[in-house]
Amino acid sequence: MWRKLILAVLVVPLGVVLVALAVVNRKHVLLVLDPFGGAEPGMSLEAPLFLFLLGAFILGLVVGGLATWLGQGKWRKKARAEAREAREWHRQADRLEKEFEGPDAAGSHLRLPAA
Repeated sequence: MWRKLILAVLVVPLGVVLVALAVVNRKHVLLVLDPFGGAEPGMSLEAPLFLFLLGAFILGLVVGGLATWLGQGKWRKKARAEAREAREWHRQADRLEKEFEGPDAAGSHLRLPAA
C-alpha cells in the first residue's frame, strides 16, 4: 500500500519532469572535458543536453549507491559473523538434543542404583 503511494507521489512526477526536460533540451551542446584547453578543445563531446542531464543523474545514483554500499560494509561484516555464530549455536543445540534423545532417552541415566 505505502509502496504504491510513494510510487504515485514521487516517482511518477519525477519521470514526467525528466521526460519534459528531455523534450525541451534537445539542442546539441558541446561538453569540454579538457580544463586547460585553449580555443580548440581537445577532449570534447557533442550531444543533446538531455543526455548530459540524464547521464549526470545516473552517475549520481551509481556513485551514491556505491558510497552507501561501502559505508555499510562494517554492518554487513558484523551480520555475517553473527549469522555464523547463530549457525554454530544451532548446530550445538541440535547435537545436544540428539544426545538427549539418544538410547537412554527414557531417563536411564537418571535412575538410582538398586539397593
